[in-house]
Amino acid sequence: MSKVKTRSSAKKRFIKVTASGKIKRAKANKSHLLTGKTSKRKRKLRKADYISASDKERVKKMLQI
Repeated sequence: MSKVKTRSSAKKRFIKVTASGKIKRAKANKSHLLTGKTSKRKRKLRKADYISASDKERVKKMLQI
């Protein structure tokens, strides 16, 4: 039987897994059309966020954790 591969899309999207098991991710909407967004909004988009509890199991399967 062949090895199970990690999903490449998940590898690129999710930053890291914390010690408590939470998975960090980057926020969306920070790549283009930035002139229409306020400075406050852009500043908040810089910070990482955690995936929701409902997506946790699905993402873990994708990352083979």
